[in-house]
Amino acid sequence: MRILIINPNTTASMTEAIGIAAAKAASTGTTILAVNPEDGPASIQGPEDGEAALPGLFVVFDRYMKGDDRFDAVIVACFDDTGLTELRARSKVPITGIGEAAYRLAAETAAPFSVVTTLAVSIPVLEYNIKSYGLAVDCARVRASEIPVLDLEQHPGRALTRIGSEIAMAIKNDQCRSIVLGCAGMADMAQVLEKTYSVPVIEGVGAAVAWCESKVAASLVDTETDNP
Repeated sequence: MRILIINPNTTASMTEAIGIAAAKAASTGTTILAVNPEDGPASIQGPEDGEAALPGLFVVFDRYMKGDDRFDAVIVACFDDTGLTELRARSKVPITGIGEAAYRLAAETAAPFSVVTTLAVSIPVLEYNIKSYGLAVDCARVRASEIPVLDLEQHPGRALTRIGSEIAMAIKNDQCRSIVLGCAGMADMAQVLEKTYSVPVIEGVGAAVAWCESKVAASLVDTETDNP
């Protein structure tokens, strides 16, 4: 199984970290390729950045998904699920965003969940997506840690402390049963945060890899059933 992960921003170091996190989450036999556009915003923080990222995202998608050597599934590695609807209209392979995958996993396993994202400017986008996925009833609250996306890489200690403080407030005030980390750059924080705060902490990269693997496996079973 081959999964293409597209980070819609242009920060190559973040793309590399996403690829490493995805590879750790992947099952034996799953190959991961993480890529990003050459042009566009360095990070996606709010709807304007998301809109600016679309042309580069589409170029990368078409580059890797046209012809005979296409991937079996695609992940959009931005928690805003940037361009997800448009990409699904371009291909029949399973496609998800790390936001959608994380929300669905949290709703299935430990609802209600609270989301801890980066900046407050992203909250309306995430709330809209959660509602559009039919999961508003499962979401207690979307919170902002007020940590810029690039600070997750440049100042990881400070970012971890601030995100942890927001998780503590969510547990205290939201009556949530789990936490969803609302940025791809938070993927490597999930394990330590879960241990510290003793609640399930779900990150979208691993959730999206698991979703893709399950969808591709299910499609293979359906094919074998149709062609005994």
